[in-house]
Amino acid sequence: MRLPWHSFHFIGIGGIGMSGLAHVLLELGYQISGSDLHFNPLLKRLATQGATIYLGHRPEQIDGAEIIIYSSAIKEDNPEIKAAQEKKLPLLSRGQLLAYLMGQKRGIAITGTHGKTTTSAMIAHILQTAKLKPTAIIGGQINTSGLNAWLGNGRYLVAEADESDGSFLLLHPEIGVFTNIDADHLDYYKNINTIETTFAQFLNQVKETAIICGDDPRLKTLVKNLKIPYLSYGITPGQDIEAREIEFNTSTKFALYIQEKKLEDVFLSLPGKHNVLAALAALTVAKVLNIEIKTAIQGLKNFKGVARRLEIKGEKNKILIVDDYGHHPTEIKIVLEAIKQRWPNRRLITIFQPHRYSRTKALYNSFLTAFEKTDKLILTEIYPASEKPISGITGEWLADGIAQYKTVDYCPDFTAIIDKLKEILRPMDILLTLGAGNIWQIGETILSQDI
Repeated sequence: MRLPWHSFHFIGIGGIGMSGLAHVLLELGYQISGSDLHFNPLLKRLATQGATIYLGHRPEQIDGAEIIIYSSAIKEDNPEIKAAQEKKLPLLSRGQLLAYLMGQKRGIAITGTHGKTTTSAMIAHILQTAKLKPTAIIGGQINTSGLNAWLGNGRYLVAEADESDGSFLLLHPEIGVFTNIDADHLDYYKNINTIETTFAQFLNQVKETAIICGDDPRLKTLVKNLKIPYLSYGITPGQDIEAREIEFNTSTKFALYIQEKKLEDVFLSLPGKHNVLAALAALTVAKVLNIEIKTAIQGLKNFKGVARRLEIKGEKNKILIVDDYGHHPTEIKIVLEAIKQRWPNRRLITIFQPHRYSRTKALYNSFLTAFEKTDKLILTEIYPASEKPISGITGEWLADGIAQYKTVDYCPDFTAIIDKLKEILRPMDILLTLGAGNIWQIGETILSQDI
């Protein structure tokens, strides 16, 4: 992969997608600088590789750059954006740069409201196991390597296609994987009909083969008029690739069926039906690429998951600490069910940090009944991300609503959470930190302190 510029400056380089792109460009030998408001482990890794990292946004930090890459969180009044415009430097969004890179490889793009990251990671891992040496840009850090992106000299680029702001419409992959369609990012889309229309547009931009989860009714409707070949996967009968005879114990096991023919048993170290579906999607990609099924199954058996996706953080006083990124009501139900399947006899204490005011408001009614399977629930204040507060939309407001269906303790800050945990935790509990913000820090605190 070659680009016509030599020095790149990333505004908002600390995000998972931006840091992944910067990582790949560094491995290609380009000069990288970037700015962000907070330092994090991703930035530490980039700095170690040779990137120049700035904290804060200032005009002089773009000096020496030939092109500016910016994330969707960056506003037009950003001082570095303004400086770039004054210098008449080219500006590319994160999605535009990904599209540029994908255009130079055979693209495998994974999209959907839920499950993109684990599915992408599984696909990339299978391609690596098959010695296809893919380039990958993933929305999470692989547990075994800590990487969210890497450069390979093979033909394929595996990447998440971000539906949150419609930027996946910039991509034209050879293979498109569609996990599901659900109501989310309604601050951008406004309603589910617009989401479906946008997904349909992206589906029609796939060049060669579409892969869809046949368990999802919206996706099944969208492929009816598709002009390219597609394969379906799922747990419900009638799919091209199916999982049957599913067992959830200390590991997950299922029988793989392709076109009604039973092949082999598949073993996963990860719990939950959602991980079975991710594995099926990855196995379907393997079939399309003519990867030996035994090789693909072996790759899945060795796959250890992605950070913040049902990640076991450790154990303290016989209390198991688990962390998950889930922040949508659908994801919450799936995560709680998966934990109860893996550890049916242990008490589950969940700490949920809502993510974004707009999402909390839009999905309020769905949140109210999402926590049925947890034994105890602690809810804290909303993590704003880049949003400004919305009047009346607070963590306490959501907790009051949930209290109609489930006993809930509202703790406005981390100090109050720790105090509550000291009061209720006991040996053999599972403590789940849940949300897309910084709630994972509670688990780290518990592991590092005596409580």
